[in-house]
Amino acid sequence: MALIIGNQRSELSFSATIAQWAARRLKMPNAFIRKLDGFERLHPDDRDWLLSISSHAKDVGADQDLLREGDNPENVHLILSGFAMRYKMTANGRRQIFAYLIPGDFCDLHVALLDKMDHSIGTLCPCQVVQLPRRVIVEMTERRPSLVRAVWMCSLVDGATLREWLLNIGQRSAPHRISHLFCELHERMKAVGLTEDGSFELPLTQSELGDTMGLSIVHVNRSLKELRDAGLVSLRNERIAIPDIHRLREYSDFDSSYLHLRWPVAANNSG
Repeated sequence: MALIIGNQRSELSFSATIAQWAARRLKMPNAFIRKLDGFERLHPDDRDWLLSISSHAKDVGADQDLLREGDNPENVHLILSGFAMRYKMTANGRRQIFAYLIPGDFCDLHVALLDKMDHSIGTLCPCQVVQLPRRVIVEMTERRPSLVRAVWMCSLVDGATLREWLLNIGQRSAPHRISHLFCELHERMKAVGLTEDGSFELPLTQSELGDTMGLSIVHVNRSLKELRDAGLVSLRNERIAIPDIHRLREYSDFDSSYLHLRWPVAANNSG
């Protein structure tokens, strides 16, 4: 599991790790349905169909590649629980992370149209991953128009988020880059019912934050200390707590409009 205040993942016994994640999953809503329902009100038949196609998840350990650049995958991957990342490597082994995938996110919806992956996708912690055959995506596009609109929104928001990340890296200082990311992840996790009193799981290391923000570990460490000392965030093990999200948004110059969250989804409508 990750320690966001450390440089490497700490190692727990295998049985303890699995037990903790199993307990958490029992409490999780179906984030996939909550996410789509947040973009387009779903018909009960569509909700039932989504439940059926996401009911068979595979457990994947931390720090595992789901897909690698150049792969020609046959299935579309869906993160049902846990965290993953999109990344690319340079020829000399340097990594750039350019997206975090949280519960409810498609990893590679475009493979239904494209032949090869142009980037890699790896897990950051133990995950539950659903593999959807391409025929499922075809059925969705041909027979379920409300789902098509919701999936289009997912794709559009991915593009908008990447543009915001480019602005973040290019024009904000290190503490503001990191705090802006924290605000974004808070909004995304909240939208799928995975925040609690301003806190949520965040299984990242300082090295991963550095590879996301284009910063050295020393610079990340200094920035996190600045945020903690200002009382903007509290970091412990693999969890982040934000005492006052409005204050953090103001500090970060964060405007959630690029996430296009249309309405909150009630907890009892989680699927």
